[in-house]
Amino acid sequence: MLTAGNNPFEQYKETKIVTANQGKLIVMLYDGAIKFLNIAIDNMDEPRTYDIANNNIIRAQDIITELLVSLNLEEGGQVAENLSNLYLYFKRELLDANMKKDKTIVIPILENLKVLRDAWETVSANETKSDTNMGFIGNFNAEG
Repeated sequence: MLTAGNNPFEQYKETKIVTANQGKLIVMLYDGAIKFLNIAIDNMDEPRTYDIANNNIIRAQDIITELLVSLNLEEGGQVAENLSNLYLYFKRELLDANMKKDKTIVIPILENLKVLRDAWETVSANETKSDTNMGFIGNFNAEG
């Protein structure tokens, strides 16, 4: 029987997280939120399994909360403030969507998360390039 300690896939995932730069970690958070919202949307269709939709919306909300609390509002300026407002909006809308079990509320949030994820992927790729050229690894400041 495989446990997390000797499961090669789990060990790979853990190594991937531990060795990722901050930009990559943010992208991974977005990936998780996107995955959970897709599952929630799928479970709002026939046959409706609202318990699964509920759990996955909550998981996406937890990730958005993590993104929110990771913002550096003092140094991030307007970008961090805008992202904070956006994350708070997402959380309110997801709460409403979860109560109503309305996927039409979830879909625009999902699309916005995909756009933000792609932007962070670009930032992360640039971070990796500049880290190797400038010699400072892991000094990424998520200004937003």
